[in-house]
Amino acid sequence: MSAVHRARRRHAGVVWSLRLVVLVAVFGAWEVLATYVIDPFYYSKPSLIVVRLFEWFTVGTSKGSIWSNISVTLQEAVYGFVLGAILGVILGILLGRARLLAEVLQPFIQALNAVPRIVLAALFIIWFGLGMESKVATALVLVFFPVFFNAFQGAREVDRNFVDNARILGASRVQILWSIVVPSATSWILASLHTAFGFALIGAIVGEYAGASKGIGLLISTAQGTFDSAGIYAGMILSTVLALLAEVILGGAEKRLLRWRPPSQATTTAGI
Repeated sequence: MSAVHRARRRHAGVVWSLRLVVLVAVFGAWEVLATYVIDPFYYSKPSLIVVRLFEWFTVGTSKGSIWSNISVTLQEAVYGFVLGAILGVILGILLGRARLLAEVLQPFIQALNAVPRIVLAALFIIWFGLGMESKVATALVLVFFPVFFNAFQGAREVDRNFVDNARILGASRVQILWSIVVPSATSWILASLHTAFGFALIGAIVGEYAGASKGIGLLISTAQGTFDSAGIYAGMILSTVLALLAEVILGGAEKRLLRWRPPSQATTTAGI
C-alpha cells in the first residue's frame, strides 16, 4: 500500500469520525432538549422517531406495509427522473446548438420554470387522477428544468475550435453533435443528475402529499393530520435515505462514464 493511499484512508477515517461526532452531538442535544426544555409533542425527539420507524418496519403503517409505500414512491421518482432527464438532455442540447430557436423560446421556458410546483402537482392530480401518473408528471417537471439548463449550458460551452476543425474535416451536423457536443456536455449533465433524483423524490412526495392512496408523502400527510410529529420526521428520514442511496449509485455511474477523462489538477491535489 502506497503512502498516498494510506494518507487517503487516514483522511477518510478522520472525516467519517467527525461526521459521526456531529451526528451524535446533534441528536443527543435534541433528545436532551425534548426531554427537559421543549415539548416533544410538537418537536418530537430521536427516541420517539426510532420507535415510529421500528413500528412501521415491523407492524406496518396505517396505509399498509412500509415496503409497499416505499416501493410506490421510489417507482414514481425513478420514472419521473428517467423521463425528465431524457427530455432535459435532448432539448437542452438541441436548443443549446440552435441559438435562434433558443432566443425565441427563452421567455416561455423561464415562465414555465417559474410556475410553483405545488400548483402543478394539484393540476396533475386533476388531469391524471390520484394514481402514479400524476406523481410521475410532478417528478418529471422538477427533474426536467435543472437537467435542461445544464445540458443547454454544456452545449453552449463546447470549444468552437473543435467544431470548426470537425467541419473542415467534413463532419456532418449529426456527427458533430454526437462526437463533440454530447461528450463535452457530459460533465454538465452528470452534475445536474446528482441533484435531479432528489428533485424527483421531492416531486413524488409532493404529489402524494396533495393526494394519493400510498407512498411516503401520504404517510407524512397522515402524520401531520394526526399531530404525529415523530411520523413526519420518520417520513423525512426515509426520503433522505433514499436520496442518499441514489446519490451513491449516481456517483458510481459518473465515475464509470467519465473514466476516459484524466484527473484534474484540483482532484489530484485534494487526494494527496
